[in-house]
Amino acid sequence: MLDGKKARYISKVVDLYVSLPETPNECAQSDIQLASKWYQLRVKAKDVEAAMLLTTARRLFRDPENGPLGPIRTLHYFVPVLQEVIQEPLASGYLEYLRKKINQTMNLKNTANKK
Repeated sequence: MLDGKKARYISKVVDLYVSLPETPNECAQSDIQLASKWYQLRVKAKDVEAAMLLTTARRLFRDPENGPLGPIRTLHYFVPVLQEVIQEPLASGYLEYLRKKINQTMNLKNTANKK
């Protein structure tokens, strides 16, 4: 059985993961295991979120001439960027900026898809 802090950490990571564009609507057992490992390694949830948002922004705002990317199938996809964020933390306020830009872009895409 998970302790409360660990369960909240895993839930936060998983909830963010499945809420992102181009990710599955639910996570696999391997994703839960990875989130658990991050908790045990004391990886900050803030760093995990930063890595997910930075990866998502890079995917959304990449040069369209490079062609589309396939969907993200696993939480492991974010590991390289998480390592990058841990080594070089994002500037203060940049995480909030990424959240806004991603939300604006997704809202515009959702509006366009409804027309």
